Amino acid sequence: MRGKRGKAYKKLMAAYHQTFGFREPYQVLVDTEMVKEATRCTMGLPAALERTLRGTVKPMITQCSIRHLYALSTAEHPNKEGLIAIAKGFERRKCNHHELEQPLPEKECIESVSLKNGHNKHRYVLAVQNKDIRALFRDILGAPTIIINRSVMILEAMNAASRRVRDGTEREKFKAGIVEVQEKKKKKKRGPKGPNPLSVKKKAPKNLAPSDKPAGQAQGGGDTEGNAKKKRKRKHGKGGEGGGQPVSAEAAISSADN
Repeated sequence: MRGKRGKAYKKLMAAYHQTFGFREPYQVLVDTEMVKEATRCTMGLPAALERTLRGTVKPMITQCSIRHLYALSTAEHPNKEGLIAIAKGFERRKCNHHELEQPLPEKECIESVSLKNGHNKHRYVLAVQNKDIRALFRDILGAPTIIINRSVMILEAMNAASRRVRDGTEREKFKAGIVEVQEKKKKKKRGPKGPNPLSVKKKAPKNLAPSDKPAGQAQGGGDTEGNAKKKRKRKHGKGGEGGGQPVSAEAAISSADN
């Protein structure tokens, strides 16, 4: 199966996976009318089911349905033996009605093995042509239904009840995703942040050599004048080794006469 229909069926089954937990191989419960219609259309039923569901399948049929095939009139159904042979190739779904003198109507039998408290408890896909059985699953949550219409096998759209659950589940997942993102952001904000190394002002290096000092200091005169005065004081201190007061000219002459 190709094209838009195939993509739509793949997307639909993905929704059944995510919302209702369907998994391969899909358990496909078949009624006798489906066996008859597929045979009339010369359609290989297992292969057609796999193409429609886009996955592996496990076709199943109840004991009551098999008994209904055996009860068919050969005059009305000359291919009766072929129908029985096809049904025997499916897995037998035990319904525990075999002890009854007559098989239960298929609707009652299929209802008893598939539904519990109004739920599709075994996650069956229903491949059914019987209108009463189709009506039974019209409002059941998570009940994919397959029919043959004009020799084409069709996976029917998800019913309204299932769509509501699917949409609600998607909303919850969306909300959970938002909460998770917000929690991650909060965790990232915890704890002090260090300064941006690019915005930190660098400290001036200590003990600069005279040639490394800024030009403003060399031209300002403050430090240079101080250094010059110190040098001049050392020049006037030749009269005494200890660096005492300067000696006048008269004192020097008197000392020489003595």
